[in-house]
Amino acid sequence: MIGFVRGKVISCEEGIVLIENNGIGYEINISDISEFDMYAGSSEEITVYTAMMVREDDISLCGFRKKADLEMFKKLLTVNGVGTKAALAILGVMKAEELSRAIVFEDTDSIVRAPGIGKKTAQRIVLELKDKLGDISGFSKDEREFSTDAVMKGAAPDAKTEALQALIALGYSKSEGAAALSKIKEEYTDTQEYIKQALAKLM
Repeated sequence: MIGFVRGKVISCEEGIVLIENNGIGYEINISDISEFDMYAGSSEEITVYTAMMVREDDISLCGFRKKADLEMFKKLLTVNGVGTKAALAILGVMKAEELSRAIVFEDTDSIVRAPGIGKKTAQRIVLELKDKLGDISGFSKDEREFSTDAVMKGAAPDAKTEALQALIALGYSKSEGAAALSKIKEEYTDTQEYIKQALAKLM
């Protein structure tokens, strides 16, 4: 098993990076070219955390710059119907932290932004991974409260909850809106003030 590869980026194209290590070139499937292309051709060495994919007709490596993204990739592969290509596509549009937040909030709209990922697949990811993510104490109190979906269940909305609804109406995902609102430390009773503050953080 190859846990990581450290070396120079020889070349980088959409979906694949070539890393040279001790005279051996490793072709690694990647989700986000922007994390690698800046190193192409330079003498700087980088570390890529990898998972080896073994099939009857193919052995390949998938790699990520952060361990958290690799661990999320492995979790995605446990979901029925999600293969290597789909998992890489998802992590190409949202990193592990953002995807974790989307799963906790049951925010399928954010997940379907990934190419080839439909609503049913996104719902299955939420259903199968929500309980596998473990402790969500890393999320703020506001984010954890929003994950209960109180707005959609008819609970009386406060100013912050109304602001979340407004941000969603403006085109932001529920997880993006909740994350922005959670960064507002002041307490307001005015919904418009929350919206104003959240938009400033989103921009």
